[in-house]
Amino acid sequence: MKIDLITILGPTASGKTPLAAALADRLGTEIISGDSRQVYRRMDLGTGKDLNEYTIDGREVPYHLIDIVDAGYKYNVFEFQRDFLKVYEALRAEGKVPVLCGGTGMYLESVLRGYRLVEVPENKELRSSLENKSLDELTEILRGYKQLHNSPDVDTCKRVIRAIEIEEYYRANDVSVRE
Repeated sequence: MKIDLITILGPTASGKTPLAAALADRLGTEIISGDSRQVYRRMDLGTGKDLNEYTIDGREVPYHLIDIVDAGYKYNVFEFQRDFLKVYEALRAEGKVPVLCGGTGMYLESVLRGYRLVEVPENKELRSSLENKSLDELTEILRGYKQLHNSPDVDTCKRVIRAIEIEEYYRANDVSVRE
């Protein structure tokens, strides 16, 4: 059996990072973080960014996708998948089997299930046509799309409008969510 990726996932504070670091050290490989909060620089408290856990017997275990953007930047699943694939492919080219450790469910799903995500530009005309609708109305519109690869957050009008915008772009450009 050929192994391309090892994934360690689980609930918060369950020991994922020490396990991933010990395994990566033993295998001579590197860790790719799948956490949506650890990407932010200077956000160390409350994110579980225990960087000391990446040291095994005095050796630093290399890790990726931690401290890569400034706090306040709106890093998203599309960017995560793109950044993950870049690191993953580089490690595989070196003959290493990366350890994905995390984290955030949608981030993990995007790579493990192979979502085909594309960059979707803002559609001002569509946004304008939706801006006066209630959250319930917007949620009902969103339910009309058959292609959804996940259940997007529908807690604010802004999020639902963005989800509709993405689905409209996919429909207009004949994009399927899986490769």
